[in-house]
Amino acid sequence: MEITQQEVEKVAKLARLELTDIEKAAFAKQLSQILTHVETLKQYDTTGVEPTATVQGQVNVFRPDIARPSLSVECAVANAPESADGFFVVPKIIEDRER
Repeated sequence: MEITQQEVEKVAKLARLELTDIEKAAFAKQLSQILTHVETLKQYDTTGVEPTATVQGQVNVFRPDIARPSLSVECAVANAPESADGFFVVPKIIEDRER
C-alpha cells in the first residue's frame, strides 16, 4: 500500500507536528513499507491462534512495592537554589488571564 506525502502532511497536521519536506518523504516511504509488510502478514491463516500481548507469557515483571526509607527533608533540599521550611522555593508562574 502506498502512502502519499499528502497523507503524511494530513496526519502531521492532526498530530500538530511540523515536518520538513525531507521528513515527509522519508515518513511516506517508511509508512508504505510498514503497510506493505502488514499486507504480507495478512496472507497467513491465524484461525485458532489466541491474541497475545507477549509471546513469553510473562504476567508481571515488576518488583514488589515495599515501603523503605527515603531521603530526609534536609538531604532532599540540600542542593536546591532556594528552600524554606523544608520546601523548594520556586518562582511564581501564575498569570492573570481573562476567561
